[in-house]
Formats: sequence, C-alpha cells, structure tokens
Amino acid sequence: MKEGRIMIIAEAGVNHNGDMDMALRLVDAAAEAGADVVKFQTFIAEQLSTPDAPKAEYQMLGTDATESQLAMLQRLELDEAAHDALMARAVERGIGFLSTPFDLPSIALLRAKGIKIGKIPSGEVTNRPYLEAMARNFPDLVMSTGMCTLGEVEDAIRVLLGAGADKARIIVLHCNTQYPTPFADVNLRAMRTIAETFGTRVGYSDHTRGIEVPIAAAALGAQVIEKHITLDRGLPGPDHAASLIPEELKEMVRCVRHVEMALGDGVKRPSPSEAGNRVIARRSIHAARDIAAGTTIREDDLVMLRPGDGLSPMGMQKVVGRRSARAIPAGSKIQEKDLLT
Repeated sequence: MKEGRIMIIAEAGVNHNGDMDMALRLVDAAAEAGADVVKFQTFIAEQLSTPDAPKAEYQMLGTDATESQLAMLQRLELDEAAHDALMARAVERGIGFLSTPFDLPSIALLRAKGIKIGKIPSGEVTNRPYLEAMARNFPDLVMSTGMCTLGEVEDAIRVLLGAGADKARIIVLHCNTQYPTPFADVNLRAMRTIAETFGTRVGYSDHTRGIEVPIAAAALGAQVIEKHITLDRGLPGPDHAASLIPEELKEMVRCVRHVEMALGDGVKRPSPSEAGNRVIARRSIHAARDIAAGTTIREDDLVMLRPGDGLSPMGMQKVVGRRSARAIPAGSKIQEKDLLT
C-alpha cells in the first residue's frame, strides 16, 4: 500500500450474483474506471451461517424474502477456479485483486494465492480467532468498522497487534453497515476520531448513494476508499442498490484524484501556477500628487496602485517622513532611489 496515494477499492463483492461472466465484467469495469483494486468476497457458506440465520432487511429487499441467508450465500460462493480466473483477468487488465475472506479456510486459500493484503469485514471485528488468523497470514491489514463502538475498534486492534500485526501496516476504515447508508448516519468525522485515538492510518468504506461522501472522505485524509460497483442497480441481490454503476465509479475516481492532488503538502507558499500573478495583483507605493524635490513625504502624498513590482505598501512607514531626492510626478512608482536617507 503506497504512502501518500489514496487506494481506491472497487468492491465487486457479491454483485456477480454467482455468474462468472458478470464477475469478469466487474473486473473490467473497475479497471476501466481507474480503480486501484477490484475486490470480491471469499467464503464457504456453511462456515458463515446457520441454516436458520435471518437476513438483514436490506438483504431481503434485494432478494427473495423467503430464501434463507445460508441459501443466499450458497448462490454467491466463488470456488478456487473462479478465483484463479478473476485474478488472471485482473492481471490482464492491470488492476490489483483482493478478496475479503470470511472464514479460516478462505484465509488459507487467499494466502496460498499470494494475496498480501487482508481485508477484515465489519462483521468479523468481534471474532477473535478470525482476527488472530488474519494477523498471522497477511502483512498488511485493512479493517472495516461498521456497527462498531470505539471500544470495539480498540479491542480488535489490540488482538491484531497481539497476534503479530504491525500497527504501521494496519488501515482502519470508518464504515456504516446499512445499504444504502442514510447521509445523516455517515458520521464521517468518526474517521478522524479513529486516527487521533489509535494513531493508525484510516480510510472509509462507503455505502451511501452517490459519490459525494467518498470525495469528502478523501478531503478529510482517507488513505483507502472502498465503494461497491455493480453493472446494474436494478439487478437482484443484497448490495446492488448501494453500488455505483461503472460510469459513476469512473467519475468518483476522477474526483478523488483531483482532491488528492489539491490536498498538497500543507506548506503555505505561492504555487508555480500563481507566482506570475503576484506583481499583477499586488500594489506598490505611488505618488498621489506631484511631489517636489526635497519634500518631506506625508501619508496623504502616497497612493497604493498596481503593479506590485515597486516598494511594498507593507513598508509604507519606511517612506513616510523621508524627503524626496527628486521631483516625483503624480502616479509615479516611488523607488528607493527617489528617497533621501
């Protein structure tokens, strides 16, 4: 993960709907939009849910409400061959590949595939064995914190560090786990609270509609921005409604990159593009009226006019009270040689 550059993750997640062709097209769309990484989800349904586990309300809205969570997950599993095909397409398209593992076998699978960044989903923040396994297997960790209190984030970080994670290589993502997230519930300032409290790098995983909030997160210092992508928000599935279509993701990437450039290095100085305007926009000390040679100059003898290539008005007190060395016509720029010491 490069310091100083915002990593933009296009979260394909389960928006492939179990269709491999759709999954490959999501890789293509993420690459064409300019995202740094396309990310899927890796899980074994039976290791994630009991047969009678309920679905969230947003999941029921996007899927058959009579279908169990387990049955939904079974439809959305990606096997090892699918991972190989998606990783190959990512290489072909020049985009990074990640997947979020939800269970220990899935952690082992991704690590065996050479994945070096472990993405911890919000739902696993309180799963100690899982966190320990993630810390042991991935040198870099990105942890979403939807539904978490600050204390739960602290506990999770403590577990990761205790299992050998390097704090400098952990990025904590502020997140809200509602799809789509109401703007009033985003609480984007919490991202800064996380950074100030734990001293970790921070980012933002977004589930709002639109692109405004990720752009704001970039301005607030997010080093990772994650946003769901879909080929069609009208498709059935739990996450499509809170996802961007490819053209919107492309616009979000463009805006985030502009914000990233605009943030700069924090040093206040004239920029190269404006340096030439200093003389044009600023003023110098000029004669407000004809000033005879030998005149003791008063404040009302002076006027501040453009251009700013003469004596600065900030030094006016060094002119007032001195005598003119020569006759100075009205409107003339006053120079040091025009003044007697």
